[in-house]
Amino acid sequence: MKKALDVEILGQRLTISSDAEENYMLKVAGYVDEKMQALSRAQKPANKSNIAVLAALNIADEYHRLKETHESILNRLNQLSKKLSTTLTEEG
Repeated sequence: MKKALDVEILGQRLTISSDAEENYMLKVAGYVDEKMQALSRAQKPANKSNIAVLAALNIADEYHRLKETHESILNRLNQLSKKLSTTLTEEG
């Protein structure tokens, strides 16, 4: 069941709706606000829509880097699992 929650991002009050837990929603909104606040401090004076786009790009970059790392780790685990299975079969 979707829940509505009021949050503040870059001084603007927004209502977000999600099936996620309230604490998670607050954590995500807080993360976006932190990214936008940091850009706002670094880019003074800056238009809020430009800050939002830059924050989205930074978050997308983080996501894709973490996704690549995650996929590399899964591939490595798969290789090690196959090697272990082969070794156990040969010694079995």
